[in-house]
Amino acid sequence: MTTIVRQSTADNRQSGFESGMESSRTQRPLRRREELRPATDPASPMASAVGSVSAPEAKIVVDDLSLWFGSNHVLKNVCLSIPPNAVTAIMGPSGCGKSTLLRTINRMNDLIPGTRVTGDIQIDGQSIFADSTDVIDLRKRVGMVFQKPNPFPKSILENVAFGPHIHRMGGRADIQQRVERALRHANLWDEVKDRLHDNAFSLSGGQQQRLCTARCLSVEPEILLLDEPASALDPHSTARLEELIRQLKQDYTVVIVTHNMQQAARVSDWCAFLMLGELVECGRTDHIFTKPRDRRTEDFLSGRFG
Repeated sequence: MTTIVRQSTADNRQSGFESGMESSRTQRPLRRREELRPATDPASPMASAVGSVSAPEAKIVVDDLSLWFGSNHVLKNVCLSIPPNAVTAIMGPSGCGKSTLLRTINRMNDLIPGTRVTGDIQIDGQSIFADSTDVIDLRKRVGMVFQKPNPFPKSILENVAFGPHIHRMGGRADIQQRVERALRHANLWDEVKDRLHDNAFSLSGGQQQRLCTARCLSVEPEILLLDEPASALDPHSTARLEELIRQLKQDYTVVIVTHNMQQAARVSDWCAFLMLGELVECGRTDHIFTKPRDRRTEDFLSGRFG
């Protein structure tokens, strides 16, 4: 069971989490705008995007977020604002907390016993940790595609129709239209339109990943989380998927986790660099790759570690 601790970082340090994890669930206000700027140049275009977006402008605001799995402190006071209709890449070496941060945005970590969270994440100004939050509705609004393609053992049609069906999003004809629309958005329709009743496992790895993306898009989410979606794909399939990601930002806010620096440079508008659970630097992708402000970012991008 996940414990959500809604108290300030200073209070956390003072208590040392010794008095159980039953502190007040009263919502804290967002930190001031100027406090949401980790290693970001105030003169940079970043001043109106990731890292310093004011709450009304940002789609997602991560505010002083810390997370533990048992005694393992995985995320440490992360502050990050993510703009709408853009691709934001979260990169860093293995084990730095990239996927954990991504999974926290739609509360997938709630399923892991012993998870503890402090701080806040807001989507459109609303806390995802509020008592009034419907987690099922949250995961409908915030879709996720995982590292390894995971189609259901069903037909292509049934895979994409699964979400609209369980959410009762219209009748048979409406769902059929949603399926076609989602497959078109995922650049897969022309390849499967004549074999919708074939088993999804008959598709190639790249096609399966795009099918999983279509399955996610079929319920019309606002945000799309991609957890290293191309790590198991061949170069051709990776190129097709990256083309898809660039197209999706027209309609969705896309957040992608990748350990591939070249991929981050190709597909993202904004970048955030994590190391050992801490947000080191964030900014426009071209600025991060050409003029990193933190030595650790420069060392990672130059291949000195990672």
